[in-house]
Amino acid sequence: MILFPAIDLKEGACVRLLRGDMDKSTQFNDDPADQARRFVAAGCTWLHVVDLDGARAGQAMNAEAVAKIVATVKVPIQLGGGVRDDGAIERWLERGVARVILGTIALRNPAFVREACKRWPERIVVAIDARGGRVAVEGWAMTSEVKALDLALKFEDSGVAAIIYTDIDRDGTLTGPNLDAIVDLAYAVTTPVIASGGVSVMADLKALKQHEAAGIVGVVCGRALYDGAINLAAAVKLLQG
Repeated sequence: MILFPAIDLKEGACVRLLRGDMDKSTQFNDDPADQARRFVAAGCTWLHVVDLDGARAGQAMNAEAVAKIVATVKVPIQLGGGVRDDGAIERWLERGVARVILGTIALRNPAFVREACKRWPERIVVAIDARGGRVAVEGWAMTSEVKALDLALKFEDSGVAAIIYTDIDRDGTLTGPNLDAIVDLAYAVTTPVIASGGVSVMADLKALKQHEAAGIVGVVCGRALYDGAINLAAAVKLLQG
């Protein structure tokens, strides 16, 4: 199981949001590349980067910060936020991003995701962000009527590298992940699942690790790493064990 330290970008800085609210952000580092370097030095093998402004705008808004991260570290990076067309996917993959995360477009146009998977095998990840079990898009500004599981099932056998499932109500709260929802989703689909939202202590990681057989292949961790509640090196060792 892989630990994905989260680097969320807002106006060029590394921040964390509370339940996805852009007005409730805490800045942790004004140099995202430095933050990436610190995470890698502590032992992470992947990075999870999101252009928060881009998710709202529908296009890259923190491209310079992302480019500096890619140039600074050698571990693979999965990037999301505002990627809505072939051109954006191609540009980021050419610039050294390992995997591109599709969120809003996955809800609006599932066929586009399936075609992208054919064109770039194993390099497309789908983000399913849920509020009350329903899919939220546009940087979590809008909640649809589509159930998270229903959307996930649309990508069965499509070649999606992974589904990142985020419980927005837990994100940034340090209240623990929605374990039941994550495990239920992982058992219901054949696509590998990456859990996200609410991880606060090592016990949360241990609980997720116990359900690895369900198809949970990774965990995105943000605020708990920044606050020091979880030691990154210890977390990596736990999940890899």
